[in-house]
Amino acid sequence: MLFIGKRGEALKSPAMTSSTTRRPIRELPDELISQIAAGEVVERPASVVRELVDNALDAGATQVTVRLLAGGVRLILVEDDGFGIPREELPVALRRHATSKIASLQDLEAVGTMGFRGEALAAINSIADMSLLSRTAADEHAWQLDGRTGELKPAPRSRGTSVEVRELFYATPARRKFLKTDATELAHCIEAVRRHALVRPDVGFAIWHEGKLVEQWRAATGDKAHQQRLADVLGSEFVEQSVNVSYESSARRADGLPAVRVWGVAGIPDAARSRADQQFAYVNGRYVRDKVLTHAARSAYEDVLHGHRQPVYALYVEIDPSRVDVNVHPTKIEVRFRDSREVHQAVRHATENALAVPRSAAAAPSATAEMPSGTLESNRPFAQAGWAQPAINFVANGGSRVSDFEAMWPARPQVPGSNGFGAGNTDSPAFTAPGVGMPNAYTAASSPAVNGGDSAFTPLPSGDWPLGRAIAQLQGIYVLAENTQGLVIVDMHAAHERIVYERLKTQMDAGDGASIASQPLLIPATFAASPQEVATAEASAQTLATLGLEITPFSPKTLAVRAVPTSLAQGDAVELARSVLAELAQHDASTVIQRAQNELLSTMACHGAVRANRKLTMDEMNALLRQMEATERSDQCNHGRPTWRQVSIKELDALFMRGR
Repeated sequence: MLFIGKRGEALKSPAMTSSTTRRPIRELPDELISQIAAGEVVERPASVVRELVDNALDAGATQVTVRLLAGGVRLILVEDDGFGIPREELPVALRRHATSKIASLQDLEAVGTMGFRGEALAAINSIADMSLLSRTAADEHAWQLDGRTGELKPAPRSRGTSVEVRELFYATPARRKFLKTDATELAHCIEAVRRHALVRPDVGFAIWHEGKLVEQWRAATGDKAHQQRLADVLGSEFVEQSVNVSYESSARRADGLPAVRVWGVAGIPDAARSRADQQFAYVNGRYVRDKVLTHAARSAYEDVLHGHRQPVYALYVEIDPSRVDVNVHPTKIEVRFRDSREVHQAVRHATENALAVPRSAAAAPSATAEMPSGTLESNRPFAQAGWAQPAINFVANGGSRVSDFEAMWPARPQVPGSNGFGAGNTDSPAFTAPGVGMPNAYTAASSPAVNGGDSAFTPLPSGDWPLGRAIAQLQGIYVLAENTQGLVIVDMHAAHERIVYERLKTQMDAGDGASIASQPLLIPATFAASPQEVATAEASAQTLATLGLEITPFSPKTLAVRAVPTSLAQGDAVELARSVLAELAQHDASTVIQRAQNELLSTMACHGAVRANRKLTMDEMNALLRQMEATERSDQCNHGRPTWRQVSIKELDALFMRGR
């Protein structure tokens, strides 16, 4: 860069001037080295809090207290009741790369503690005024070490360690200018402790700011400890609107434990947020932000989230420490898996399986409390009409719950001008989707004949039908049903769309063999490829063939797509190839194929589902409800919209001010 002086002559910039003068190679002073390391480890007060809480947990603490002033800039004091540090080891603790957690390369490759580098205390001591106060169970009293002077003196304290950090960045004032307001820094400190609290319900945490208690989470043990900690930290609504996740891979480690275990909670689609601020992923107890885990969790929500909503979850991955590298980032917030596909599939399947269970069962109360007198008496309108609930048979194929409401409707000639699905008909013609029939488990023959008002009304057995029995249809769009909790409103198009979609997916999966059927292209589709794409195509030829793709080099910088999956033969072969190669380079490429197939099946299901303004009979409406109860992911349609809503008796009473 050139600068023009007052007389017009060109001047060299300072950077150019310094670059022309060679400087000798020399060792940096220890203090400067520590400050450079501090730049990697300590970004703000929350970084100090995270590192010190890590050490407290590694020391076996059961109670951790964090005291802050000015958002942690003026003071950070972390107290624990752990093992403590012996007097002779206190001066060593402040040296760079001094730690008790690893001693060899083998230990580094299988880290089982939160900290392991031995850089945190030395880095913090180089940019702040720091002191250590610690006592072990064998000591008569505690010992206090001044980080600046190295002075060691006795002091009173119970067993444990207190680390006091004052005037953060006083030695580097330029970096202090980049800090935000005290409120913002305090929020980051609270978030750092909160992430630890979510994974350690057996440890109590308390945060004080300016002498006031701002957060406290008490230690708990037992089967419900983790659920209680989630409710305490994230709110009871988070727990109420989530499902439990539990998955173990079939492969086993040498010690007999599963190679990958995933557990935790996943929020239901209705609990999704506009921001990804409630997504917590842990690997062996360590909070991480990992692309593999984020992608896996997001892919599990693909066809149940509406728009660009973000899911909420707290997922915990347990894996052999030797199969994951935590030494890839100074802040230890990123990891690298030896087999990322294995972890990706485990997290995805765990979350998918949890979300697949219909939540309609929750509509039936767990307790068998009877409804108020008169709620299910024969004075109901549908009872006066003489309709009685037909018998339902859910048992088929060895006890699995199945039902089919398309097959129960009698065949009927196509009405001229209709769309085949009864969109323009109001006299209840049959509608079926091509290729989606199943063995009939709910037949009209099982229904007693409607005989005016002579039929006695049969009370609804508690918990037998979570979505209840149909009572009416509203505006040709919604099905109204009554269950033990109150009123159920069903969007019949959205519900039928999900049922048809899941059935099509099941049929496609059942028809697949060891690989996806492929169709050769008459004229190969060529495209200019990057070196990474060429290398991926050559290295993953077998995987691509399993996915029904044949991608071969056409020239050193060109790839040719010679075959694609049969179900995607009409799509863009080049775009598909690029997506698969990009996915294969980072994740599991089969998700791209599955996503494309699911989009195609979703379109088919949308066109094959019952349309609005279609009048349904009572038998048809009840069969729809029974099918929803037995269909995976039936709480949302293919586009993520809800298929049903529950309105409780209490909510209805409030509308009419009953009991007031």
